[in-house]
Amino acid sequence: MSGRKFVDWLGLILVVSAVWCPPAYADELSAPREVRVFDTPSDAGGGLSVVWAPAGYDGPTVEYQVLLREKSDPSSAMKVMGAFPSDTHYVRNSRLPWWTRPAPQTFHLYEVKSSKEVEVKNGVMYEVAVAARRTGEHVESGAVEAVPAPNWVNWNQMNNLVLVMLFGSLVFASIRTAKRREIFLRRIPGLDAVDEAIGRATELGKPILYLTGAGDMSEPSTIAAAVILGRVAKRVAAYETDLLVPHRDPIVMAVCQEITKQSYLEAGKPDVFKEDSNFFITTDQFSYTAAVDGIMLRRKPAANFFMGSYFAESLLLTETGASTGAIQIAGTDSDHQLPFFVTTCDYTLIGEELYAASAYLSREPIQVGTLRGQDLGKAFILGVLALGTVLATIGVLFSTDMPAIVLDLFRDLK
Repeated sequence: MSGRKFVDWLGLILVVSAVWCPPAYADELSAPREVRVFDTPSDAGGGLSVVWAPAGYDGPTVEYQVLLREKSDPSSAMKVMGAFPSDTHYVRNSRLPWWTRPAPQTFHLYEVKSSKEVEVKNGVMYEVAVAARRTGEHVESGAVEAVPAPNWVNWNQMNNLVLVMLFGSLVFASIRTAKRREIFLRRIPGLDAVDEAIGRATELGKPILYLTGAGDMSEPSTIAAAVILGRVAKRVAAYETDLLVPHRDPIVMAVCQEITKQSYLEAGKPDVFKEDSNFFITTDQFSYTAAVDGIMLRRKPAANFFMGSYFAESLLLTETGASTGAIQIAGTDSDHQLPFFVTTCDYTLIGEELYAASAYLSREPIQVGTLRGQDLGKAFILGVLALGTVLATIGVLFSTDMPAIVLDLFRDLK
């Protein structure tokens, strides 16, 4: 026999062996072990959770099936609620936080929920089994009973409750400290220049222009701009300088009118207040911009304040203001507009400096204490993130799950 014919016959024998001979498996297929079924915790009902121990035969060639039926109908066949390869659906792959994981991270976990074919009803007793399938083989675990029910508490969100309580405690403690002693606040040049801008406008006998941005009262930046307006208006009232506040939103205009009026009352100058200092122009972006540019060119205000959120109109406004020689102070959390404000304005409040402006200007203990409490809370969150990053890095390096290891230790202690 020639060498080529020998190779052909050998290939034929291998193909026939692969077709007719069943594959050899290292582990014998057995029923899933340590099957537990319970109401899915922290949900609104209509769900059951199934956990079971891993097996030596877990792999892509073996399939798990989760079977279900109502206990009141034992004669009916169990319906397949889920089917998947046996090397998937582990506890460690679930989105459950580590403090609510129902089993060790190596166990399998599957959540049974309503589908188009089967509705999982609250208060109904169900029998659940787990089957392992392989070519020509099928084994099932014993049926386990469980009843789905809605839960009052979502324990998955317990970390949020703890953080809120801790954050609230920090804020209240900081307010209490601020009432007893003065708390240091980092110097913000843009806010220190407010008195300079108002004083310059008073000396020149020119008005002050204040803009609250393009947002409505639902945006934090607009709320901050309105609060700062109150502080600016109080100082403007003391100097009896004209104040111009054009608006794009009628609701913002109404709020700012009341804030300005209250500021004049607090300054002891209610007779100086003018109802038309806050006025509405239009909601259209560039029509509003053109109108404000016209006010700048006609009235030539000595100080321009740009507070709140802005879009493409920012550079059009600030360039016109700069051409009139006015002192310009801007503050925004619109990061895409910050470069334009920094370039064309004398001072710019960046990001959270806008939110801190009210406390900085007023020095009221409640506002200063709240600001300090927020900073402490953010420092704590950054510390937790750093610690979590370190633990996650250790877990990656050593192929471990640090929170799960801690949880397993607590479970062993119990």
